[in-house]
Amino acid sequence: MTTDTTPAAGDDAEEPDRTVEEPALTVDELAARAGVTVRTVRFYGTRGLLPPPVIGPRRVGHYGREHLARLALIEELQHQGMTLAAIERYMQQLPSDLSAHDLAIHRAVVASWAPDLVEPVTREELQRRAGRALDDDDLERLAAMGVVRQDGDTCLVDLGLLRLGVGLLDVPLSQEAILASRKVLIEHSRAAAHELSQLFRGEVSRRDARDVKSLSAHMEPLVVQALLTTFQRSLKEELREWSSETGRSS
Repeated sequence: MTTDTTPAAGDDAEEPDRTVEEPALTVDELAARAGVTVRTVRFYGTRGLLPPPVIGPRRVGHYGREHLARLALIEELQHQGMTLAAIERYMQQLPSDLSAHDLAIHRAVVASWAPDLVEPVTREELQRRAGRALDDDDLERLAAMGVVRQDGDTCLVDLGLLRLGVGLLDVPLSQEAILASRKVLIEHSRAAAHELSQLFRGEVSRRDARDVKSLSAHMEPLVVQALLTTFQRSLKEELREWSSETGRSS
């Protein structure tokens, strides 16, 4: 399952670039970044869960952000208790051209249903799950974000936040900005949850018991989807305006 990007003789020079989006990773590097084995990566490839790598110089396969994002989504689906067959059905329903960004959004939705789970692990196991080496500074940043807490030789890890925290380690923002962002998100999400709860309570008080049960069963997934969609669109609009302002000032 590979894709050769070497142009054949006579190919049009205008053909779209098919190189993998940075970073270009070997199968060993991809497995290490994703916290899985090379055998697992190749197994997922044979099952159609991962697109084929791009073949570069010396016939070496290279993987990119989309592959990492798909592996993270598969891992999250496994944490939700889904079988391999169920994961395959889920992944087959996704558009084949989803970007790493879109896949990350899917994973965020899946992760939102994960129960609060703090698990004690060794530092070695933590690094395996993170898919990368973690130095003392990384652990301090993860602790400040509420992802990890040291307990002697053991690390207490919030598994629902681990991928998010590890991803933030590479974001070019100061620790202060990240923590301030976390505070803003928590405060506003709690305020939105409270106001929506009050609104729904007003509706429930005028309905019978069966309607109350039905509303409770449907409310959370619908509200989460609505909040995620609304926030994503609002953020895109803010970034678009920011980009326009930056372009005018340069």
